[in-house]
Amino acid sequence: MGIWEGLKRRATVKAVETRRLPPQPFAEIERYRPLSGCDLRLYAALREAIPIIDAAICKMIRLTSGFSLEGETEEATAALRAFGEEVRVGGAGTGLAQFVNTYLSELMTYGNAVGEILPAPDGRGVAALYNTALQDVEIVEAQGGAAARVCVRDETGQPKDVAYPQLVVFSALNPPAGRVTGQSILSGLPFVSSILLRIYQTVGRNWERAGNVRFAVTYKPQNDVLDKAYAKERAMAIAKEWQQAMREDTPRDFVAVGDVSVRAIGADNQILDSSVPVRQLLEQIVAKLGVPPYLLGLSWSSTERMSSDQADILTSELESYRRILTPVIRRIASLHLRLGNLPDGVTVRWVDINLRDELSEAQAALYRAQAEALRKQQGLAPERSE
Repeated sequence: MGIWEGLKRRATVKAVETRRLPPQPFAEIERYRPLSGCDLRLYAALREAIPIIDAAICKMIRLTSGFSLEGETEEATAALRAFGEEVRVGGAGTGLAQFVNTYLSELMTYGNAVGEILPAPDGRGVAALYNTALQDVEIVEAQGGAAARVCVRDETGQPKDVAYPQLVVFSALNPPAGRVTGQSILSGLPFVSSILLRIYQTVGRNWERAGNVRFAVTYKPQNDVLDKAYAKERAMAIAKEWQQAMREDTPRDFVAVGDVSVRAIGADNQILDSSVPVRQLLEQIVAKLGVPPYLLGLSWSSTERMSSDQADILTSELESYRRILTPVIRRIASLHLRLGNLPDGVTVRWVDINLRDELSEAQAALYRAQAEALRKQQGLAPERSE
C-alpha cells in the first residue's frame, strides 16, 4: 500500500498558473463593433489613446482658424471687431475664435457640433457663446428629414424642443443620405486603432518583463543516495537563499552546493519587430485624416513633389471646413448687429492658407536676385518687368 500511495503522490500534477493579459485602458475601442452605432465616448477615447489622431485634429484646427469680420458700415465693422475679441466663451474663454475652434473640434471628432448664443441682459448684443456638449442634446429630424431640430430630454427621457431655437447653431459634417446628423472623420478607425493599441500594449508588457527579470533556479540532484534523499530540503534551502540574495538592497553573492543552474526566464526569446505593422496601421490612420505625414513628424515622403501634392489636398480639406463654419460665424455676428440696432450685413474674411506658397515665393525671389547679380557681373542690362 505504501508503494502505491507513493506512486500516486508522485503522479499528481499541479496545474500551471497562468496570468491573463489585462485589458487595455480604452475599453470603448475594444468593444467596437462595425455598423453598430458608435457612441461619443468611442471617438473621445480614440483621440486620447492614439496621440497622432489628436495631433492631426489640433493641427487642422489651427490651420483652419484665422478670420476677420467686416460690416456694411464702419460702425458695424468696429462693433464686430470688438465683439470678436471680447465676447465671453464658456466659463473661461474669450473671443469668437475660441468658440469657433472648439466648435470645429467637436465637428471633426463627432461629426456634429452645437452652440448656444446668450444675448446680453439688456438686449443690446450677444453677451456670451457656449459650446454645448453633444451628450446633453439630441438631434431629431424635422420636415420629413429636410431639417434638424436640436432637442433636450425631459424628465421621462423624451426629446423636447429647446426654449429658443433661434439662439442655437448646429452643423453636421458630411451627413449620409437620408440623415441629418453628420459623420466623424474618425469613422472607420476604431478597428485599426484597436490593433495598434494591442501592439503598443504588447510592446510595453514585453519591455516590462525585460526590465523586471525573472529567474529560473534549477537544482539537479546527483546519483548519490544521500543527495537524492535530501533533494527537497536542499531545494528549499536554495530557494530561501536565492530570495534573500534578490531582496537585499546591496549586491550579495549566491552560494549553493551541487548542480545548480540559474537563467533568466525568456532570455532566449526575441522581441518581435513592430516597426512594419505599426507603420502600416499609421498609414491607414494618416490617410483617413488627410494630414501630410511630414506635418506630424513622420518622414515617409522622400520627394518634394509628393509633399506639395499632399499640401494641396490638405488645403482643399481645410477650405471645406471653412465653408461649414462661415454660415455659423455669419449668423452669430448678424444677430449681434441686429441686437445693437446696426445693419446686419456681415462678411467673413479668412486668412489665406499657406503651407508651401511662402517657401516657393522665397525660392523664386532668391533665383531672381541671383540672376540679377549674374547680369551685373556680365555687364548686361537688367531685365525689364512687364
